[in-house]
This record gives sequence, structure tokens and C-alpha cells, in this order.
Amino acid sequence: MIYKHDRRKFLGTLTLVGAGVTLGGSSFSYIPEGNKKPALLGGPRAHPDQFPSWPVSGKREEEGMAEVLQSKKWGRLNGNAVANFENKYKEWTGAKHCVGVSSGTSALFTSLGVLDIGPGDEVIIPVYTFVATYNVVVLNYALPKFVDTDIETFQIDTDKIGQSITQNTKLIMPVHIGGSPADMDSVMDVAEKHKIPVLEDACQAHLAEWKGKKVGTIGLAGAFSFQSSKNLNSGEGGAIITNDDMFANNAYNFHNQSRGNDGENSSYRSTRGTNLRLTEFQGRLLTEQMSRLQEQANRRTLNAQYLTGLLKDIPGIYPAKLYPGVTQSAYHLYMFRFDKNAFAEMPKSRFLEALSAEGVPCSGGYGRMNKENYVQDLAKNRHYLNLYGKSTMQEWLENSNCPQNDLLCEQAVWFGQSMLLGTKKDMEQIAEAILKIRAHAGDLAKS
Repeated sequence: MIYKHDRRKFLGTLTLVGAGVTLGGSSFSYIPEGNKKPALLGGPRAHPDQFPSWPVSGKREEEGMAEVLQSKKWGRLNGNAVANFENKYKEWTGAKHCVGVSSGTSALFTSLGVLDIGPGDEVIIPVYTFVATYNVVVLNYALPKFVDTDIETFQIDTDKIGQSITQNTKLIMPVHIGGSPADMDSVMDVAEKHKIPVLEDACQAHLAEWKGKKVGTIGLAGAFSFQSSKNLNSGEGGAIITNDDMFANNAYNFHNQSRGNDGENSSYRSTRGTNLRLTEFQGRLLTEQMSRLQEQANRRTLNAQYLTGLLKDIPGIYPAKLYPGVTQSAYHLYMFRFDKNAFAEMPKSRFLEALSAEGVPCSGGYGRMNKENYVQDLAKNRHYLNLYGKSTMQEWLENSNCPQNDLLCEQAVWFGQSMLLGTKKDMEQIAEAILKIRAHAGDLAKS
């Protein structure tokens, strides 16, 4: 999948009327002038059709929901749909145990509960992540320690994890952002050196693999989300997988009001617990959705690889790289960086507007979480001031700077996973849209 013309030479001729390109094996072509103006400047949309809708469902899901409804067994304590899902999911991931819970946040919160994370403890997390990763730490009154981003991969910069470890560090929590695995060899090397457990936040990474092993099985445990945007979806829901017998048992107890799962024996098993149970409807829906998961994952991978082939030599567009150890990305997100210097200094907000006008839905990704008022105000939270003191909280604030992440947030662009369920033509039209925008970047930046 390369341009028949020299791609770099071609990209330098985009201002020529009638210039075009053909990709081997496709009908993709680009004409930068005339009727190929950007949609914002009066031209036709590069992608005039709709991308696939989400979620995908059919008769299997309808019949499954009806069976649970008619069974009158809607909760996991007297049903078997959640248990059936747990058995299937642990088989798919190669894990010894799986515990279904009410959300990905619940999976993280339960795992921190099992590890008895609390006041005085520190938890290492990436700064480029969904806020739930931060929230579960703060809900336990522990200190979240932000680690800067590897800008080329969008993942946690594992070279900087060691700098954040102190005698109070009780957990390292890497996140597989966008469904692409973090550098787990480096994470585990640091964790083993300091004897600190690793909890993988795999909420976006269903079926992703690191060196042939499913994510979530490399550290002590892995947390998954089945929220409505996720590749495996039950509206809300989550799961914990682990190969550790005691961790699995304690996770079940914690999410079940600290009660065990041995039938009539409802005695309490620990000093903390809550209700984070998955319903039978969700368990059955997930089982039916899993019948589609592998084929969808294969399609996302093929389309993502093809799209990367189209975009990687466009000046100013940098698709997120995968580490050499990644044998499968889930592609929950297709992520790339936009450098305005190659687009006539066009602000990213204008690029997103122009891309959306072409019929290509897009997002600017996560913001600078460490600089959000919501996060910075933790330094003034009365409970944290009582626990840690003003000087410690001020030091925490000052040490939360992440300059590479600041730059990434200025450049990041996302496409959602359902776009990757489209056709090869859809991917070509995304590339055409970006090429049109770049060819007319000066006019778009001024208007």
C-alpha cells in the first residue's frame, strides 16, 4: 500500500492543479484544486456517507435479554448469566479468574480495595488517561503520582516511572490508552525491582496483546470496562481478571459487600466492601456481544493498518506508534498527532472543524488532567490537608508538571473505534479529507 508516485515528491506538489495520486490496490485519488476544495470552503465532503453506527446488535441479543427477563433471575446472586460470562471471558483472555463488576471504574476501585490502598499511600498513574484512573486513587485518599507521556505512542513514559517511586509507593497502574498496550516489559522491570504490584488499566483494551499475552494477565490483575463506547459493550459494566487465587477471592468479596460466594455462608470476609455487582442482563448481553468481538477486532486492525499507511507520510500527521512488543492493539481509538507547522499554523481546533465538515467525526482527545481545576484543587481539599499537610500537597502540585503531555494535548486527534469498522473506501476518504485540508491550509487558517 504505497503511492505509485514518490509520496514525498507528490506531497510537495499539492498546490498544482490536477495533481493526484493512486494507491496500489485502491481507487484512491486526490485532486487538490477545483471541485476538491475543503467542505468549509464550499467543496464537497470527502466522506459523504455515514460511518458504521454503534453498538451492533441483533437477534442473539434480543433473545438473550428475553430469556433473562422471563427467568425472573435478574441479579447475579441467583442467576448464572454473569458466571457464564466470567467463565467465557477468562478463557478468552487466558486468565485463571474473572470477576464481573458494575463498571470499569468499579473494577479499578475493587482492585485498589483488595490491595488496601488508603491514606498515606502513593499510586503511580499516567497523566494521559481518562479521569477514572485518577478518581479511584483519590476515592481511597491516596496520592496519585502523575508520570509524563511518551508522545510518540500516547502511552505512559516508562523511563520516568522510577523517578516517581518513593517509600510510600504501593501500586503502579499503567493504562493501555486507546487499546494499545503500554511498554509492559519496562513496567514489570521497574515493579519487580521495587517489589510493587502492577494493576493494568485495560478498560479500553479488549483482546489487546503484549508479546502474545492478553493485557490484564501480565501484572497482578487487569481491569476492563464495558461502557457503551467500548469495543465490548453492555452499556455499563466491567471485569477484573487475575491469575492470583487470593486476589480473585478478595475481589469477589469486596464487590459483594465483603461477603463470599460460597452459597448460604454470608459471613463477612474483610473490613471493607461495597455492592458493585454486574446484573444478569449485562452478563448475558456481554456473552452475546462476544460472538462479534473477534471479527470486529480483526476488521479494526486491518483498517487501522491501512489508514496508517495512508497517513504516515503526510507532513504534519503522525500516527501513534506501537511498541515492538505489541502483538495486537484493540484500536479502541485511532490516535495521531497534528502539527500545525505543516498546516500553515492552523490551530488544531480549526483542523478538527475542517475534518468534521468533511464528514469525518473526530476529537481532540484528553486534556491536561494534571492542570484541570478539578485535580489541582486536591491540594486544597480539607481531607488531604489533614492527612498530608499543606507543604506535602504543595510539593505534590509542583511535581505534577508533565511537559511532554502538554505538547501531546496540543496535537492529539482521535477517531472512535466504530469508524474502523467501516470499509477500505472509508479509510481512503479520511486520508483524502486530510490531504484536502492541508492543500488549502492557508485559506482555512485565515477564514
